[in-house]
Amino acid sequence: MGDCEKKDWKSTAHALDPISRPEIVKAVAAVKKSRVDDAIRFNVVDVEEPPKLALLSGETTRRVVSVTFQVESKAFVARVDVGSGTVLETRELEGGQQPMLTPDDCLLAESVVKDDPRFKSLLAERYGILDAEKVACDPWSVHCTGSEPFDTSKRLVQTFLYARDSEIDNAYAKPLDALPVVDLVARKLVHIGIQGSSPELGSRVEVPMSYNYHPKLLSQNSLKGCPTAPRQGATVPRPLEIIQPEGPSFTVEGQLVRWDKWTLRVGFNHREGLVLNEVRFAGELVVWRASLVEMAVPYADAEHPFQRKCAFDVGDYGLGYCANSLGLGCDCLGHIHYFDATLSDSKGDPYTVEKAVCMHEEDDGILWKHMEYRTGHAQSRRSRKLVLSFIATVVNYEYLFYWYCKQDGTLSLEIKLTGMLSTNSIPAGSQPQHGTLVAPLVNAQVHQHMFCARLDMAVGGHENSIAEVDVETALQGDENPWGNVFLKTEKVLKTEKEAQRDADASVARTWRIFNGSRTNGVSKKTMGYKLVPFVFGPAQPSLLTHPDSMVAKRGVFATKSVWVTRYREGQRWPAGDYTVQSDGREGRAVERWAEGDESIEGQDLVVYHSFGVCHVPRPEDFPVMPCESTGFMLKPDSFLVCNPSIDLPESASTMSKCNQCGA
Repeated sequence: MGDCEKKDWKSTAHALDPISRPEIVKAVAAVKKSRVDDAIRFNVVDVEEPPKLALLSGETTRRVVSVTFQVESKAFVARVDVGSGTVLETRELEGGQQPMLTPDDCLLAESVVKDDPRFKSLLAERYGILDAEKVACDPWSVHCTGSEPFDTSKRLVQTFLYARDSEIDNAYAKPLDALPVVDLVARKLVHIGIQGSSPELGSRVEVPMSYNYHPKLLSQNSLKGCPTAPRQGATVPRPLEIIQPEGPSFTVEGQLVRWDKWTLRVGFNHREGLVLNEVRFAGELVVWRASLVEMAVPYADAEHPFQRKCAFDVGDYGLGYCANSLGLGCDCLGHIHYFDATLSDSKGDPYTVEKAVCMHEEDDGILWKHMEYRTGHAQSRRSRKLVLSFIATVVNYEYLFYWYCKQDGTLSLEIKLTGMLSTNSIPAGSQPQHGTLVAPLVNAQVHQHMFCARLDMAVGGHENSIAEVDVETALQGDENPWGNVFLKTEKVLKTEKEAQRDADASVARTWRIFNGSRTNGVSKKTMGYKLVPFVFGPAQPSLLTHPDSMVAKRGVFATKSVWVTRYREGQRWPAGDYTVQSDGREGRAVERWAEGDESIEGQDLVVYHSFGVCHVPRPEDFPVMPCESTGFMLKPDSFLVCNPSIDLPESASTMSKCNQCGA
C-alpha cells in the first residue's frame, strides 16, 4: 500500500530552492537574445547557488542562473540574472574542456551511428542483422589514453553495441564486438573499432543467444537451470503492506522538512541529483550541505578497445539528468512525499521529471532494548528512519541513492547498484582473463565503482577540526600485563595535505569532525560527529588501477578515502568541472585544492569521502543484477549528552500476529 502526498514544493521561496520552469525560460531567452545570429545547443541551465557567506548573512537577493551552451565546436558558460533577465557575463570554455553529455547528446549519438551506411553494412555482413533498430548503441564518454586512432580534440561518444529482437529483449545478453565512435558536433561516424581478440572486419561473427529477465520473455531462456516462466502458486510471496493509519510523521514546507528531531532542506540539480542542505539534529547544525559529487567506473580489461572504458558518471552524464520518475508501491513503500525535478533539454526548453525524489519513513528494527533479567521487566523501542531517495539510470546501471536520518542522530548514505552488467562478446571456447562468463559467449568484466561524497561539515557551527581515530593492540608491559588492552588513538589532522587519508578496517579507523569551542557536559570531549566507512557492505579498496594510469590521473579523488580542505567558493567537483574527455590536469582538482597545505584546525571544513564497490561479476548477477550496497554514516560522538531517543513512548504494532496461534 502506498499513499502519495504531493504538494507544491515551490510554495515557500528560499535561496537554495532548485531552479524553476520560469527561471529556465527567462535565462534561455536572455542567452538567445545575446546571440541572435548563432545556432545554440543548450547543455545545462541550472541555478547558481549563492555564496555561503551571503547565505549565512542573509544577503542573498539575486537569483543567478548558469547556462552552458554550444555554438558549433565551441562551448560557453553564461551567467544570467533572472530577476532582470540580463546576461552578466559569458566566457568560453578553455581548450580541451567539454561540457557534460546530456540525454539529447546520447540519443543523437545513437541516431548518428544507426543512420550511417557503413554501420548498416557492418551489421549485415558481420552479424547478419538487416535492421539497425535491432541494435542498441550504449553511449559512453571516451576515456582518452593517448592511443586513440581518431582526433580526441573533437566532442566524442563511443557506442557499445548489443543486438536485441524487441524493446524488452535483454540486449546485454547479445553484445557485439564492434565499437563505433561519433563526432557529436559534426554528427558523423568517425571510427569503427573491433575487439582485439575478434576476427578482422569482413568476417562473420556469431551473435550470442537470448537470455531474458522480463516476464514475457522468460520462456525464451534455454540455459539449463534458468527460470523459464514466472512463479506461480505457493512460491509466490504473499503481500507485504506498509500501513500508516495516521499518516506520516514528517512535515514539509516548501523544501524544508521536519521529522523527529531532524530538520533539513531538500535540493536537486542536474549534476548531483539529490542534495541535503542545512541538516540539523536536536536544533544543532550537523552538515551544511551533503551530496554525491563524483563517480569513476574503470573496467579492468587490457584488450583493445576497453582501455577506453571508464566513465565519470556524475560529471559525464549528470545524476539529475539520469533521474527516474519513481513508481508508487515498488520504488517506494508507505506514505510518500514526492518532489519533482525541473530540468532542461538541448533546445533550452524546461521539462519535469515527476516524482524524482521520494521521501518516506521505514521501520528499522529495534532502536534499543533491555530486559532486567532479575525481574523480567523489559523496555524496548522500535526504530524508524526517514528515507530520502532517488534513482539514476546511467546507461546500463541503476544507482539507488538513499539518505537515512535515524532517531539516534545518525545520518547515512547507502548506495545500491543494480541494473545491467556492461558486457562484451568473447570467442567460443575462450575463458575471459579479465572477467566472468555470465552466459555463453558473454563476458562481464571486472570493474570498480568509486564514489565521492562531498560533506560540507558544520558540527555545532562552521569552525571545525578533524581527527583520525584508530583502535590498536597495546604492547604488553606494565600497563598491559595480561595482554587484553587495545587502545583508541586520536590524531588531529592539522593541514590539508596531512588530511589525505586511507581507510583501514584492521584498526577500525574512523574520522571525528569536532567543534573545538564546544565541550560535551558528560564526556568532557569536544562536540563531534564521526565518519564511519564500510557501513552497508564489506571493506573495499580505493582505486585499484596503476598510479600512472590515466584513470588514476583523471580520478585522483578515488586514490584516497578522505580528503579534507578548507571551504572555498567554486570548489565542488573533485575530478574537475568538466570530466568529459578530461586529462590528468583537470582530474587533479581535489589534490590541487590542497596544494597550499593550509591549516584545517578550527576552520570551515569540507570532507570528501571516497568509497566504492569492487565488482567481480558472478553468473548470479545476470541477466539482471541483484542490488549490491556500499555507503557510510555520520554518527554523533559527544554531540549529545545521552541517547536522544529515550523519550520515545512505548508502542506496539496492532497489526502484528502470531503465526502459530493467530493472535
